[in-house]
Amino acid sequence: CNVEFYPSFLDSIHFSPVLLSKAVMSSSSSSALEMEIFQYIDDHQSDFIKDLKEWVAVESDSVQPHLRKEVMRMMVLAADRLAALGATVNSVNLGSHQLPDGRVLPLPSVILGELGKDPQNPTVCFYGHVDVQPAKKEDGWNTDPYTLTEIDGNLYGRGATDNKGPVLAWINAVETFRALKLAMPVNFKFVIEGMEEAGSLGLEKLLEEENQSFFSDVDYIVISDNLWLSNKKPALTYGSRGNACFFVEVECGSKDLHSGTFGGIIHEPLLDLIALLDSLVDSTGCIQIPGIYDGVAALTEEERKLYGSIEFDLEEHRNNCGVKKFLYGTKEEILLHLWRYPSLSIHGIEGAFHEPGIKTVIPAKVIGKFSIRQVPHMDLSVVKQQVAEHLEGVFSKRKSPNTLKVSMPLGAKPWLAGVNDLLYKAARRAIKTVFGEDPDFIRDGSTIPVARMFQTITQKSVMMLPIGAADDGEHSQNEKISRYNYIEGTKLFAAFFLEISKLHRNSHETSHTETIN
Repeated sequence: CNVEFYPSFLDSIHFSPVLLSKAVMSSSSSSALEMEIFQYIDDHQSDFIKDLKEWVAVESDSVQPHLRKEVMRMMVLAADRLAALGATVNSVNLGSHQLPDGRVLPLPSVILGELGKDPQNPTVCFYGHVDVQPAKKEDGWNTDPYTLTEIDGNLYGRGATDNKGPVLAWINAVETFRALKLAMPVNFKFVIEGMEEAGSLGLEKLLEEENQSFFSDVDYIVISDNLWLSNKKPALTYGSRGNACFFVEVECGSKDLHSGTFGGIIHEPLLDLIALLDSLVDSTGCIQIPGIYDGVAALTEEERKLYGSIEFDLEEHRNNCGVKKFLYGTKEEILLHLWRYPSLSIHGIEGAFHEPGIKTVIPAKVIGKFSIRQVPHMDLSVVKQQVAEHLEGVFSKRKSPNTLKVSMPLGAKPWLAGVNDLLYKAARRAIKTVFGEDPDFIRDGSTIPVARMFQTITQKSVMMLPIGAADDGEHSQNEKISRYNYIEGTKLFAAFFLEISKLHRNSHETSHTETIN
């Protein structure tokens, strides 16, 4: 991961004459153009916040079946907003899906939007979602979660940062070019869905179906559905861990038993299960499954250097999560084990008595649940086999007559992009322009299936370009995006359009020259 450092966008940019409809402009006037764009965004920030308030007011919770109509309404609002920009909008019907209780619900359509077809311009596809996590005032919110409320410069509301705010910021940036009668520096495509919080049902199939048509002329894909690592310093995300979820089931018979009658004379499933779970990871966080680290990509010195400059307050992070001590004592080790190395977490036990009070029962069947966050270049099928062989080996040593079953109901692969891709170069320069500093290059310790999905299916360059701060509280109470991040994020997207256009053109001109030579 060799990171090249480039001069500021303000210091070095050249516009092709077709870039501007107002007049032919030279590189010396690029700063004036930029200032004009930024000034428009500043002048219209109240309008942009009003739009966000309208979107936040829609309770587009994709998890709750009774709110599916609100998700549908939100998709219409998003489609109308794109159409108002002059985009061609296709709302693709994904059919329906069946709930666990047997009910059948329609899936929200996925919006495929398109604006601009200039063959001289690169085509950038933006992905976002407009559905949200559940939220109720009584859950601990200080304000109504569906009424955007500004307090001390923060805009509180469900979806403000995840992901309605970033989607609108991108649209606002496009709208700015149109309002100023500037020709678009890039061609735009939009993929906006309404089921991301419920697993993006139907999206993967749609991407596969559209790969040879809608995505055929796409050059770059940008996702803005995550956060900075810091509250103040911008970041670019170039990787995330995958996730392999496991069930380990131990069963002794067909019914629960009384511990007074059978305790001490049978092999209890819960004791077997606890021994199995205890064998997975040691007190230092090291996974005890043989061979599990063999597939981990080696850490290069160049990549290790990226961690030194990252802004990350260890004590602040510890206080935020409310623990007394981490397993590791340095910033670099913490970040490496969050992003770069696999981890194993135990999540719960199904079938055991868990309610208040005492119930002296021996459960007949218990299921332990754990997951492994895997990293490049770990192979999911190999991980599954290693886990099964390890647990079967531990179980056989107990000489228990109970039955053991190991399964992996969910497996999501890790995602990794190249920080030297044109996307990342352009975004870095745009960040330097808007925020006045270089971004942190970060990974995400969680799993972002959509980034891997787009990259695998389309084989295009994918980048995650967040505008939300680390304390925005996505998925939790009092979710927010600051006015600063929302407005400066809009400027960032606008600057990025100009940067990726310039670098793309330069790259193609260089390739053409090399071919001639």
